[in-house]
Amino acid sequence: MLLKFEGHQELYAMEQTLMALLPEERPVYEGNDPNRAVITLHQIGSHAEAVTEMLYQGHTGRGVAARELSGTDYEQEGQRRRLLQMSFFKAAREAAGLTPPWGSLTGVRPDKTAVAALDLGDSPEEVRRMLEDEYFVTPRRARLATETACVTRRVREDLGPKDIALYVGIPFCPTRCAYCSFVSASVERSFHLVEPYLTALKAEISSAGKLCRELGLRVRSFYMGGGTPTTLSAEQMDGLLGGLADSFDFAACCEYTVEAGRPDTVTPEKLGVLKNRGVTRISVNPQTMEDRVLAAIGRRHSAAQIFSAMEQAAEAGFEHVNMDLIAGLPEDDPEGFRRSLDACIALGADNITVHTLSLKKGSRITLEGLRIPSAEAVGEMLDYADPTLRAAGYGPYYLYRQKYMSGSFENTGWCKPGAENLYNIYIMSELCSILSCGAGGSTKMVGGPGRISRVFNLKYPVEYTSRPGKISENQAAFAAFYQNAAASPSPSASGRETAGD
Repeated sequence: MLLKFEGHQELYAMEQTLMALLPEERPVYEGNDPNRAVITLHQIGSHAEAVTEMLYQGHTGRGVAARELSGTDYEQEGQRRRLLQMSFFKAAREAAGLTPPWGSLTGVRPDKTAVAALDLGDSPEEVRRMLEDEYFVTPRRARLATETACVTRRVREDLGPKDIALYVGIPFCPTRCAYCSFVSASVERSFHLVEPYLTALKAEISSAGKLCRELGLRVRSFYMGGGTPTTLSAEQMDGLLGGLADSFDFAACCEYTVEAGRPDTVTPEKLGVLKNRGVTRISVNPQTMEDRVLAAIGRRHSAAQIFSAMEQAAEAGFEHVNMDLIAGLPEDDPEGFRRSLDACIALGADNITVHTLSLKKGSRITLEGLRIPSAEAVGEMLDYADPTLRAAGYGPYYLYRQKYMSGSFENTGWCKPGAENLYNIYIMSELCSILSCGAGGSTKMVGGPGRISRVFNLKYPVEYTSRPGKISENQAAFAAFYQNAAASPSPSASGRETAGD
């Protein structure tokens, strides 16, 4: 879609809004695309008005949103952005004849608006009505956002200004899944990279631990992901976890999570290492329990191996076990998804994450044009998941959205009472800093609303191992952030006005 701006340059916000509302469209800024939108912002004094005129597939739409601006400059910037997004939403709804499940909320965190409203004193019921009436969110998703917002606020109360989460990334997998665009290498092709990678990773962990001690930071949650961490041998995993224990004080750590995502990498020996090293939570991620779908996404294991991995996890005695499913995988259908979800519940996982397929640019699904279920079929899958999980004793505790999601739906974490994975809440709700070690790691530094910085490790294992200077640079930035925190008061942000963030 051709986008034209008048009176503003909110390029990023409008691109995100377009992709959330009309995911088949891509923004362009010149040419003769028949689908087009002119988004205009007028302001006289404190009064601001946004107008969007849209032509989409031969149909026209016009959206208008206006308000009196108030608060700090930072807050007013968010209010103007929100007006632009609302005017675009209204125009798109009229021109395309649709209302997405999340209404006019277009950002990664659709419950951010709910958290802000609760903070202002609104009751959960008032927040639900506000999401439905002001933001056009469907009743089911308004309930989801309100419930996860309540969990976020409860978890936030237990965090101090020097509490952080620690992430370690293992960028190796047995094979590459068709839906994946993460930076990971197939071990069968890059086995020779694993040992040098672990050497560099242990060095980064050691220096990161020293830095945290100097800054007086406290690790509240640990998460090892990837890739597939259990691609490592039992000996390699034991050495890595030993290095972590030597480098960090985990006395205040509430959870210790390691992804054992691929069941074909799970063995009793590896699970024994994890258990002996204090791991409290593992994640066995089938994505589907249908053999035909596993084959379509490039997994070299069967559903039977998933059952075996879960049996081994139960025998090892882990406190919490998560299973992931993806709604909308190639060759899947609503009946297959229902069978997969029912199987995960029957296997006793106390944490089940239901993702919606995201059509990522670097994935094989996108590159090869694999056949995927329609948005309507994905909606059927999610419509089954919500009441089924609730009936089985699970409740939603975090949610987020991604670009190019089938049907513009969401990813939701469900758990039994007391089984929340705090790391997921911390990172998605930006409650504390996330210190990341390993290739492709993203360190997020959180100093309060509106004060968030990020630094990124080099993406690929070869780059990561050969350029330790980048690690030193990132850790210096992390130290500077905390050293300057007291001297840099952060602005207060109005979540109602930055709902597109």
